[in-house]
Amino acid sequence: MKTGIIQQSLSGFYDVLADGEIYRTRGRGNFRAKRIKPVVGDRVEFSITAGNDGYLLKVLDRRNQLVRPPIANVDAAVVVTAATQPTFSANLLDRQLVGLEEQGITPVIFFSKVDLLRETELAQLQTVADGYRQVGYQVFFNRDPFAPDQLAALKSLLKGKIVTMMGQTGAGKSTLLNHLAPELNLATGEISQALKRGRHTTRKVSLLNVDGALIADTPGFSSYETFTMTVEELPQLFPEMRRLAPECKFRGCLHLKEPHCAVKDALEHGIIMKSRYDDYVQFHDIIVNQKPNYKK
Repeated sequence: MKTGIIQQSLSGFYDVLADGEIYRTRGRGNFRAKRIKPVVGDRVEFSITAGNDGYLLKVLDRRNQLVRPPIANVDAAVVVTAATQPTFSANLLDRQLVGLEEQGITPVIFFSKVDLLRETELAQLQTVADGYRQVGYQVFFNRDPFAPDQLAALKSLLKGKIVTMMGQTGAGKSTLLNHLAPELNLATGEISQALKRGRHTTRKVSLLNVDGALIADTPGFSSYETFTMTVEELPQLFPEMRRLAPECKFRGCLHLKEPHCAVKDALEHGIIMKSRYDDYVQFHDIIVNQKPNYKK
């Protein structure tokens, strides 16, 4: 019996990385009966039957799990955020950050396509990027998104971690991956072939070894909703609100209509970003209106 990490899931097969080797496995028959669905990033126990083929025996406990993309035990997520084409959306970025905070995953914000901005647009978005830095997030924002020093800093930050790339369709996730690992020189649909594991046409999620980091390149999305938390939990997923909450007059303050609220005071004085607060209010309302899932 061996222990490894699922590197890729394709058509009922699971490629497991263990001791520097790739083993192709299938799940045991009782996985389906027990409603166990292995995902990329899972730590698993497996047996070898012949050559490098075998069977998954057990999925070990997960530290976290994302639904979009489907990956487990993630240490960090590079949120690839287009400066333009598609138009930058602070709301979409905040949705992703809240989902990552809920799972205890460290977000890394990478602005792509900055080189396509006009000077006035660049200055405006620079202010936004600085705002997210003040929140406490690691932000990569450069006129040349793929400048060697920026790529080197990102690689250093990710080394030794299980990482997922995530972002809107067209944001440039695969382009960033190709710059991090130029030897790939691949379009998104070709990455599974780079792993030399057959001619599968349906690609889901794959972990690629990039300078000591296991990075998942994943399909993009047009919208992102992950509001499984309660309204009481939501403020804790905004780091700036989490820091200010002890200064509010009322314990459990939701920072909406309560008097003597430190968050609203900081908002009035420009200490926290208005766009972040507006998104917080919107997310609160969404959770309340999800009545079947809302827990008072």
